Amino acid sequence: MKRRSLFYGLLVIVAVITWIYSGNPETPKEYGSRSKIVLREVGDRLLRADNDTTSLVLPVRELDEGLYQLSFEKPLSMDPGLLVETFEKSLDNGGLTNNYIVEVYRMSDGEVAYSYEMNTGKEKTIVTCQGRVLPTDNYTIMARMLSEGKRTLELHWGYLAGLLLLIVLLDLFFFRKKKEIITNNQSETYFPVGSFRFFPEQNKLVKQAEEINLSRKECELLAIFVERPNEVIKREELSKKVWEDNGVVVGRSLDTYISKLRKKLQEDDTIKLTNIHGVGYKLELD
Repeated sequence: MKRRSLFYGLLVIVAVITWIYSGNPETPKEYGSRSKIVLREVGDRLLRADNDTTSLVLPVRELDEGLYQLSFEKPLSMDPGLLVETFEKSLDNGGLTNNYIVEVYRMSDGEVAYSYEMNTGKEKTIVTCQGRVLPTDNYTIMARMLSEGKRTLELHWGYLAGLLLLIVLLDLFFFRKKKEIITNNQSETYFPVGSFRFFPEQNKLVKQAEEINLSRKECELLAIFVERPNEVIKREELSKKVWEDNGVVVGRSLDTYISKLRKKLQEDDTIKLTNIHGVGYKLELD
């Protein structure tokens, strides 16, 4: 019952995750347009921080999928700490990704003057040298967005119906079938003894279609021999395990029951219940 509850719990989790991610992702065009707007806002804030309220932020260019170029009309100085803070606040307000890489290039020599990476996996976030203000120069900022736009959470009935159908089919063909198999096989535990099948729970030997009933003592003795085939078991051990616990020890009882067992097993030539004189008995199996 616990296993079944756990299984259904996992299915519910899978259903919720599938529902969330079955929503329609925003199209690249919508995502790209908003990215450009947000990056222009970043450029405007950087200019204002540099006390420049007249020069222009040049049109933001999308050079590749998720890669944008932010340029300025005039040179400016740049504070890396302010750059990091501005990007983080603007992208968050715009509902864009929290995973991105920013690189600041000097146009005079094409070298990277400053760069950093933001990532929701904290071990991947790299932000350095925030206290060193970059001198006035012509700068171009390259921003690479590392994840898709947010998805809209719209319920897709097709996905939900498919999951419900899967649950019903699993219940019908897995749990109920398994329960039926367990019920049918609960009393079918046996041990192979030559061509016989020994059923200790039912006190019987079965050879093909023939069923041989065993007394309780015969069954207890055979169970000991089956556990240790081809091994000599001392008379004292057999007597103690089969008779002593009941408070009855009869000198010839062991030999009598061994003889009865030997007769019931004699139809199979591969089995021998051998008397080791003065020691005990051994069940010999080929």
